[in-house]
Amino acid sequence: MRIGGLASGINTDEIIEKMMAAERMPLDRMEQDKTTLEWKRDGFREINKALLELDNMMLDMKLSKTYNSKIVTSSMESAVTATATSSAANGTYKIEVKELATSAMNVSVLENDQKININQTLEPGTITFKTYNEPGAEEEFTEHEITIDENDTIKDVLDKITEQDNNVRAFYDKPSGQVVLETTRTGKYNPAENGPEIDFSVDQSGFFTNVLKMTGKETGGTDASFTYNDGLTLTSKDNSYTLNGITFSFHDTGTSTLTVDNDTNAAFDSIMAFVDKYNEVVDVMNSSQREEKHRDFPPLTEAQKEEMTEKEIELWEEKAKSGLLRGDSTITNGLFSMRNSWYSKVETGGEITSLTQIGIETSSAYLDGGKLIVDEDKLRTALREDPDGVQKLFSNNEEKDSRGLVNRLEDSIEATMKSIERKAGKSTSTLENYTLGKQMKELNERISSFEDRLVRIETRYWNQFSAMEQAIQRMNQQSSYLMSQFGGNM
Repeated sequence: MRIGGLASGINTDEIIEKMMAAERMPLDRMEQDKTTLEWKRDGFREINKALLELDNMMLDMKLSKTYNSKIVTSSMESAVTATATSSAANGTYKIEVKELATSAMNVSVLENDQKININQTLEPGTITFKTYNEPGAEEEFTEHEITIDENDTIKDVLDKITEQDNNVRAFYDKPSGQVVLETTRTGKYNPAENGPEIDFSVDQSGFFTNVLKMTGKETGGTDASFTYNDGLTLTSKDNSYTLNGITFSFHDTGTSTLTVDNDTNAAFDSIMAFVDKYNEVVDVMNSSQREEKHRDFPPLTEAQKEEMTEKEIELWEEKAKSGLLRGDSTITNGLFSMRNSWYSKVETGGEITSLTQIGIETSSAYLDGGKLIVDEDKLRTALREDPDGVQKLFSNNEEKDSRGLVNRLEDSIEATMKSIERKAGKSTSTLENYTLGKQMKELNERISSFEDRLVRIETRYWNQFSAMEQAIQRMNQQSSYLMSQFGGNM
């Protein structure tokens, strides 16, 4: 703590503060330059983020299912529905569901108004049951063991059965007072003709028969059975079956005719979503080049912010950030490269070789920056009549003239992203690893050095004023002495 002006009456603090304000002006400019670099870095990274989102969408644009997705209609959806992969052949398929796959179930058999008391405490011990494995497994069945600990109730044991990895669940139905024991999977796995799926005949404790009052008479545990095109009868452990790229789902017994056809709408929606994302990215990049640069609005210093409202700060910084990336060659070259990716023809081996043939072209408006414009009717027609040709145009994984448009665009985007990364780095990059970071590091060093210099200057000012105060104090002391001497001689 320094206190000045005791001898002179001069407001030393205020004088030094004003002198230091002038000395700090270069420091304020360096801080503003640093803020500008940080804003530029963040602006570049936002563009790279948008490019990455577009780049991630390109994977779907290379897949066959994007262009050759299928739609399946059913004449009786209450009985059978289906989905199809892009490899499924178009046509009609007749499915007759004769029997649904069911889960096996065993329920307490009670007399009169008897109910199971699930809070009944059991004697410690072990219960055992077995379930059957998939056909062809090394072991025909698996034996499961549940330990009854001291003070365990029936409910505790039911929970243990359910929580164990055994394809079985057990629970209590309060209204009926019965315990339900059922498989969590459908289908018949026990090779014996009428054998149970949950086999507790191996249990010696009497838990299932005496405590839960179960007879071992199961219901369910059956495979699904259906006939395909009147000529092939098949079974399934669950209520679905995949055949020739089509997955049939069974909901009830009955006969349904299913029709497989190209899903033009799905392919159209995928392409339109990609075009929308591309145009969004172009808009982000192009806007950065059209923004007006306001040179009279440098970043605010902390002192300036203290004198302004939040709204005033927001409006000022909006202008200060505007146009920071304008004229940057990395962005302008990236836009040109992306736009150029669409122009060249693709040797697909078919009739479709250019983007305009499927109703897509780049905007002729200069300010649009090369956005894509879609003739929706023409695109739908191309997808309906030649989905393979559209796929090859976009995603042909070849080189040179046969390289698909999406692959060419991907090459362009990844090159642009690498250029931006060299300039602005990533969130995990250190300052030494990118160009703007190196400039910020240099500024940090200059700022640190200048702050040390300011400390020395301020110390010098205080020392000078202190010396002046001491000189004035001595003069005052001498004056007082002389006055006292003159007063004594009178």
